[in-house]
Amino acid sequence: MTATLSRERDRSRSLYTIERIADRDVIRELLLPDSAYSAYALAQLEAPLFRLAHWYTAIGPDGRALLLHSRGGLGRALFTMGDPGALDALLRLHPGPRFSFGSLRPDHRRTVEKYFIFTRPQTMLRMSVSAAAFRPLEREAVRLTGRHIAAINRLYATEGGSSTYQPRHIEEGVYYGVFIDNFLISIAGTHVVSYSEGVAVVGNVFTHPLYRGQGLATVSTSATTAALLERCPLVVLTVESENEPAVRVYRRLGYETQCTLHETPLIRREPVGALSFLRRVTAGWRGRKEGKEIVSR
Repeated sequence: MTATLSRERDRSRSLYTIERIADRDVIRELLLPDSAYSAYALAQLEAPLFRLAHWYTAIGPDGRALLLHSRGGLGRALFTMGDPGALDALLRLHPGPRFSFGSLRPDHRRTVEKYFIFTRPQTMLRMSVSAAAFRPLEREAVRLTGRHIAAINRLYATEGGSSTYQPRHIEEGVYYGVFIDNFLISIAGTHVVSYSEGVAVVGNVFTHPLYRGQGLATVSTSATTAALLERCPLVVLTVESENEPAVRVYRRLGYETQCTLHETPLIRREPVGALSFLRRVTAGWRGRKEGKEIVSR
């Protein structure tokens, strides 16, 4: 009787089929239609980064969702794409680590907040630039390397925050800075770069408080963008929608807004992860004949 009632409940609910995917061509095909939004995820297809990433997909009655948990670059990250209902099914089973940095569409926020606490709920703009649209500045900046790491950490820690960049972070990315009297006072760099995928995400733009308002961030961002466009057709960045001065700077360089999103540190609501583990066991049992996981919602 209990098994019969369980089957009847499953038939009255939506069923989602979940599987982990490891085929880069399949993943790329899912990401490319929205390449500006998915730029960070596309970069995770780079061979060294791909080994550090877990990709999951769910298919349900209203569509498909894609979930990425990665741990390359500067830390752990979560990326979401697709149908919110299918995404809910994915996060029920695979919420990932306790702490991560999330990138998600605004229509995913309600779903993601069921499993995570947002620490920065602001709406962001994803902007992109092409070689044809790029308008570089004539002022020059200095290409930074690992040997500049002390100056880089000192600048990023100016306003009291801790900075733990390592030389490899600078060598693996593209960073440019502006020096005054041998002091680094403005910097721009990258969150991730993939030359094989032709994509880069600009970030970590910072100017010393005493030198702001002089256009130095524009200089360092322009130099970083110019170097990236030599090898990456798609270059993007993210900026708070209400940060009008920064938006104007990026537009002056040729960046155009492509979409809105949330980028925020995330804290998983379930500290231990026992509940998601039990759900995976149940979903695996449901889908044991197909070798997949099946979620009933």
